[in-house]
Amino acid sequence: MGVAVFALGSSHAADRPRPVMHDFIGINGHTVQFKPELYRPIGRLARDYHPVEWDLARETDKPAPFPFAKNRVDWNHVYGAWKEQGWSIDVSLMFETIPLGNWSHLEQDAQAYGAAFAREFGPSGKRKLVESAEIGNEPGKWSDAYYTRMFRAMATGLRAGDPKIKIASCNLTVGPSDDYTKSVQCLKDIPSLVDILTIHSYAQLTGWPTWKRSYPEDPALPKYLKEIQDLCAWRDAHMPGKPVWITEFGYDSTTQPPEKSGDFAKWEGVTDRQQAQWIVRSLLLFSAMPVERAYIYFFNDDDKASLHASSGLTRHFKPKPSFYAVAHLRQTLGDFRFTRIVADEPGKRRIHEYQHAKNPTHVVWAVWSPTCGKEGQSQRLPRVPGKLVSSTIMPLTEAPTTAGSAKQIAPGVVEMTVTETPEYLLLAL
Repeated sequence: MGVAVFALGSSHAADRPRPVMHDFIGINGHTVQFKPELYRPIGRLARDYHPVEWDLARETDKPAPFPFAKNRVDWNHVYGAWKEQGWSIDVSLMFETIPLGNWSHLEQDAQAYGAAFAREFGPSGKRKLVESAEIGNEPGKWSDAYYTRMFRAMATGLRAGDPKIKIASCNLTVGPSDDYTKSVQCLKDIPSLVDILTIHSYAQLTGWPTWKRSYPEDPALPKYLKEIQDLCAWRDAHMPGKPVWITEFGYDSTTQPPEKSGDFAKWEGVTDRQQAQWIVRSLLLFSAMPVERAYIYFFNDDDKASLHASSGLTRHFKPKPSFYAVAHLRQTLGDFRFTRIVADEPGKRRIHEYQHAKNPTHVVWAVWSPTCGKEGQSQRLPRVPGKLVSSTIMPLTEAPTTAGSAKQIAPGVVEMTVTETPEYLLLAL
């Protein structure tokens, strides 16, 4: 992988400091179903799928009765409850839930809706609840020309309603648009209306009928890290300085057997342990790239054996191993920011260094084996800076955190068992 060179060579690193993990890890929720207090250990960044159809219904030329939607959902109550728990809220304004032919006057209605939404919920608006708004989620069924028209109109409205609200794209691709993405070419000529570029990326090894996903470092993956790198490279060339957010990534893990027939009869999920390992390892990999946020898909699931139906960090609102693993990652690295890739050795080890934002003498090394299904190996880590204070292993339960295997055997030398489960070494310089 070329992550190390790409991350260090991007203009992103020179422009501003990388975010600390508190400001990097996000989670996807969904309106009234999200339990803001339950997921507080995970982070402070929440992304909501906000159906514009709830707000406008069948008459897009008649304003939503904000803070209520036309179906009577009280957004002040929903987002207010999230805000009270300390969440910073990004919404995906899913206009695509209203078919194109059902918009009375596309540009006029979209602009009016954007202005009203921002005035009501924007960071300097009436309610002060929403920090950023994406225009669409995966509006692949809309043509590029119509998406550009929609984006321009709604973004113009959002700007007018509250200049402080950040305007983000839908799921983007550097290549041609498809059923789930829109091409960056849709936005190339309107950079002043774009504050954030977003992308959904999944470690999909095969498509139908298995939908098999793999570990994040797998060199056989056709996209995953590469498509994120491609968007960052396009950003640097065409919209330098614009943040890139990964607004969906994740893995399905279920206790249920595959369906006996239908589209998902041959679907393959991952184990709960793999889901925990691969989400955390993905976050560590993403933190080394020139992106500013990564939102996990999904918050909760009902334990179904099909695509995207078991992606939650909770199952029936009970924490899965991935919940504890991500919470521990945030607890361990929340005040730290990525500084460098120490080692990137395929099939052997991956080591990232993180430095405390306020106390630069505190450093953490995250160490793991970038593999799948291999036993841990005893290794010596040379040129370790400072003194090893402690080490912890990524947990899978709520039990007290387990001490790691790392031991300092000489100045600058640490010996440990490197496994597929990340271990965090706290170092004092």
